[in-house]
Amino acid sequence: MTNSVKPFRYVMQIVLCAALLLGITSSLSAQEQQNELPRVIIETSEGVIEVTLRPDIAPETVDNFLTYVSNGFYEGTIFHRVIPGFMIQGGGFDENLNRKQTRDPVPNEAKPTAKNLRGTIAMARTSSPDSATSQFFINLADNGFLDAGVRGPGYTVFGKVSGGMGVVDAIASKTTGRSGGMGDVPKDPIIIRSVSQRKADSTAE
Repeated sequence: MTNSVKPFRYVMQIVLCAALLLGITSSLSAQEQQNELPRVIIETSEGVIEVTLRPDIAPETVDNFLTYVSNGFYEGTIFHRVIPGFMIQGGGFDENLNRKQTRDPVPNEAKPTAKNLRGTIAMARTSSPDSATSQFFINLADNGFLDAGVRGPGYTVFGKVSGGMGVVDAIASKTTGRSGGMGDVPKDPIIIRSVSQRKADSTAE
């Protein structure tokens, strides 16, 4: 009986060591993947927000967004729709609520596995699924009803806030009202001063 226990313990030690090594390898792989994902810095009048994009789940959406970024499109736009407990939306209007001219819409890439959780960034659109252009929103809560398959085709999640969620919450706390025929517009404009892609070797602040 004693002799049979020792080999069993030996085998279990090997299994545990292998599992530990596999876990470390998986963690490193995930970290390497995270470092390779594109990140953008959204500088607003309330502070800086960093977003890590996910071209692996929404390639056309990310490419479209980065094209707007590289063209300087978002400079001077505002967060024009702010609803506490729901989301903040921006990227389509200037400070005077003039709508900016956009590129052609991109296909809806919403997936049931890419959920509208708190801190995720997704594309705004009309009732037509394939109508997203430049406008985006950041979820303030887990908004499962926006996910693909829940109430229709869903809204495309293409990244997540990886720094500055406190800034997002600060924006969400601003007083809003009606302006320019729209509701939930911040009384004091929340300006997006710039959106730029962070270099791969940079670290989050």
